[in-house]
Amino acid sequence: MNTDDIPFPTEFTVASRTGAIVVTTTEVGLPVALEVERDQLRGDPAPLAAEILRLCGRSANRAGLLRRQQLQAAGLAPELLALTGLPTAEEVTRHEYVQEQDYETEPDSWLRPI
Repeated sequence: MNTDDIPFPTEFTVASRTGAIVVTTTEVGLPVALEVERDQLRGDPAPLAAEILRLCGRSANRAGLLRRQQLQAAGLAPELLALTGLPTAEEVTRHEYVQEQDYETEPDSWLRPI
């Protein structure tokens, strides 16, 4: 099968570690759909917004990697691939690892409202 016969996806979906937030984006990370579990809507909206933006970035990176792999399979020279600015597998892995280290899963407080 020729690589021209394989359609490139137009939407990419990623989820938070818990699956409570699911974002579908374009190839460049613009959100086109969002699913958020109700309990995520309670509390300060800043962490929710930050997580949505993080997921949009992750989606764009993964889409860029997929595009790079498609171009590589089509025979684009490595020096031209480098000029595209599309991320390598190592760059995507490194970026996701760094972001996971910054990702806070613990609540800000263990206290509950009475």
